[in-house]
Formats: sequence, C-alpha cells, structure tokens
Amino acid sequence: MQKAFTTKDGSTIVSLLDSANAPVKNQSLAEARLPAGCSTQRHYHKESEEFYYVLHGSGRMEIDGEVESVGPGDAMLIPAGAWHEIRAEEELVFLCCCAPPYRHEDTFFA
Repeated sequence: MQKAFTTKDGSTIVSLLDSANAPVKNQSLAEARLPAGCSTQRHYHKESEEFYYVLHGSGRMEIDGEVESVGPGDAMLIPAGAWHEIRAEEELVFLCCCAPPYRHEDTFFA
C-alpha cells in the first residue's frame, strides 16, 4: 500500500491502484477520507471523470449545484467538467476512481 497524501482539493487519499504500483494506464483507484465536519474544496477536473463509492460515514455531495445526502453503498458519477464538493457529517471513507488517472494539475478552483 502506498502512503497517504492530501489531494489539491483537501481530501486525504491512499492510492490503491495507479501507475506507481501497477501497469495501470487509463484510471486510478484510491481510498479517500474526510473527517467529520470537513469538506473538499469545490472544484472540477477538465479531463478526469470520477466515481465515488461510500464505504463508511455520511455526508452531502454536491455536483453542479445538485445536493444529495450520501452514505454507505451510495455511488456517484462526477463527469469531467462538473463542479463538485463532498462534505462529511460524520467521518467519510469512500473509494474514488478517476479516468484518466488523478493528477493535481487537472484540479481547478473558482
């Protein structure tokens, strides 16, 4: 397993599969954590489409102005170019799949 790091949007992730530990070319998979009361900074990715899959906790997910409650078993599609933010009401643990793979340089803020 790789070391945890903080993404440009503020979540802490551990990469599970990416080009650093597998022959992956077109996607990346990571486990993300957000402490209770915290959120990612609202942002978008020009290139990457993302899937989030909640493993533990609860929160609110905003995608292009639409806000939904999220909890274990919920999956979300975040299209490339969509503004998004996730807020933890209790500690959130979720999987994040990015295609193409996550890069700091593909994260943009207002």
